[in-house]
This record gives sequence, structure tokens and C-alpha cells, in this order.
Amino acid sequence: MSGISSKGKYGLAAMYQLMQSDKGVAIQIKEIADKANIPKNYLEQILVILKRDGLVKSVRGASGGYMLQKDPKEIMIYDIINALEGGLCNDGVIQSDNDVLNLFWKEKQEKVRDIFNIPLTELKNYERSRQIMYMI
Repeated sequence: MSGISSKGKYGLAAMYQLMQSDKGVAIQIKEIADKANIPKNYLEQILVILKRDGLVKSVRGASGGYMLQKDPKEIMIYDIINALEGGLCNDGVIQSDNDVLNLFWKEKQEKVRDIFNIPLTELKNYERSRQIMYMI
């Protein structure tokens, strides 16, 4: 089990920006990068992974760019982080010859999975909390 790298953090930020866009409208990489403060070249690599895992799709043409592959209610934050981190909470990441330790690690992996297994739309609640905080 490892921490979340900049790839995971940037990927979640990019997905948040895509969720914010009008449904059915593709956003160009430059716009996503600017709004989420992500280096454009790095974002391109991240979007390739997210596309491969079926989380985003690309649209060609003058009004092309990227958009969510499915409804943001169906996209779990866990799936985004797991796709980009390549093994967050996978069974067998930590193995020991000690059955007690194996049970411990399995339980911790399940708890981490539960923490991140929420829909992308859940970020809107954090957005509301931020707005309330600034109103005070």
C-alpha cells in the first residue's frame, strides 16, 4: 500500500474539471491544464491512462478534447486513483509469511478502498463546504 503520487492528485483534479464542464462538451487539454494547474505534458500522459481504463474519452476535431466516459455518479474516486497509481489497495500488495500480519494488511487495504470508493460527484459536497466556509 503506498501513498498517492502527483499523478493520482493531478488525475483527480483533471476528472473534477471534466465533471464541471457542460455535459456532452469536450474540453481541450490546455483548458484542463490551466484550470487544474497541471503541466500540459504530464496531463496528456494522465489522460491516456484514464482513457485506457474507460474513465474518459477523446473527441477529435475543432471542438475536440476530452470528456467523461460515463456519468460522474458512476465514476468512483477509487477507480481514478487505482488506475493512475497502478495498484492502490490491490490484494497481495503486501504479503507476509505471518497470517496475523496478512489479516492486518488486508483489513487496512479494505478500509482505504472504502474511503475512496465514493462517486466523483461527492466532490460537489466539498465545493459547497468551501463556499460556506468563505461566507463566514
